[in-house]
Amino acid sequence: MDGKRAIIDLRPQILAGEHPRQKVFDYVKQANIGTIFELHTPRLPKPLIKGLEDFGLNVTVDELEADHFRIVTVKTEEI
Repeated sequence: MDGKRAIIDLRPQILAGEHPRQKVFDYVKQANIGTIFELHTPRLPKPLIKGLEDFGLNVTVDELEADHFRIVTVKTEEI
């Protein structure tokens, strides 16, 4: 956490073959309203993005470089 920003680098876990999607969802659910989530992944995580959108969150995706994506969203209401 950096103030209200939760910066989570998922690249090592994903590259190791793990699927941390449910852990991210649980964290988002428990976080305070107004928390900004910045998630870093090695590829475009379509299931993660869809899940966040299913929670009613607006998601922005930036490709920072090859094999490095940044997903940003803000929790605006209880989930």
